[in-house]
Amino acid sequence: MALQLGALRNALVEAGASPAAADNAAEEVASHQNRLGSIEEKVTELKGSVAMVQWMLATNLAITAGVLWRLIAH
Repeated sequence: MALQLGALRNALVEAGASPAAADNAAEEVASHQNRLGSIEEKVTELKGSVAMVQWMLATNLAITAGVLWRLIAH
């Protein structure tokens, strides 16, 4: 049996759904929840990468501006 949300299954059974239908629905919701969790992890990793690229770009622009200033000043 796949991972499922027990509270959801129990609520569906109490609401009148058959146990088999409640099992299927709980398993499907659990799989979607796992999928969303993995997407959230990937977004968090992406945010870290974007922050690093922004830092690298800012450093590069600062160094480039300094070199250009030295070239123009002389």
